Amino acid sequence: MLRPDKKYSVYDLRQLKGKRCLTHVHVKSPEEAGAAEAAGIDLLSCSFDSPASQARLPLLVAAAPKSFISAATPHGMASPEEAIRIGFQALELGASSVYCSASPWMIEAMAREGIPVVGHLGMVPRHATWTNVRAIGKTPAEARQLYEQMKRLENAGAYAAELELVPHQLASYFCKKTSLLLMSLGSGSGCDTLFLFSDDILQDYDERIPRHAKAYRNFPKESKRLQDERIAAFAEYAEDVKRGRFPEAGHLVAVDEAVFKAAVEAIEGGGKA
Repeated sequence: MLRPDKKYSVYDLRQLKGKRCLTHVHVKSPEEAGAAEAAGIDLLSCSFDSPASQARLPLLVAAAPKSFISAATPHGMASPEEAIRIGFQALELGASSVYCSASPWMIEAMAREGIPVVGHLGMVPRHATWTNVRAIGKTPAEARQLYEQMKRLENAGAYAAELELVPHQLASYFCKKTSLLLMSLGSGSGCDTLFLFSDDILQDYDERIPRHAKAYRNFPKESKRLQDERIAAFAEYAEDVKRGRFPEAGHLVAVDEAVFKAAVEAIEGGGKA
């Protein structure tokens, strides 16, 4: 059910097609979801492909209650019935739509039941054995095949499609030739949304950042700095205890000396305070 305080619905997004390129970030924690909403990011997406990520979805929704969040369904769903069940589960837990890289056959089953579905075009990492990890659509034959795949998704009832590693000129052209919202991942800014992973924006890993992405922070460096600060703080505390510098008077609870003496007499004498 659509919450009335959501910034966007699928209807709203469709009205924006061709008017501007929306910001779009994949988040992996409530902290990232909350930060994205506070920063004014238009659309969020997240994983929904494991018990842990499924349990995390309500936390993301709670952290970014006004945001449109699309949940990525597991790869390898075995039947349309399973796809429908998982799709509705994601919506019940607060997702605004679901992402699915499966065939149009699977997407059509969900769309027939009113589940808003995002398909996938271009380079599909889990299917890269068929293509290698590279840009898709750099030849006329591949461009034609990609166009036909887009039309199949459109006919299946998807409302949007992630467009991964497609030449930017072709991506912009496709965007004018379809009712789908095209979500660019490495396909230029001529699409309806420009999609990045939080891991790339924050450079939250030690590997080389992909060519199509841009890092705005260096979280491994920040994480190391914080760990160094933890070690230093714990070491300073230990040294203060060793040298008698902690606790100081301001850290202690005290009673009046007369009260203390009376307490000792009561204990040692067996009397009452």
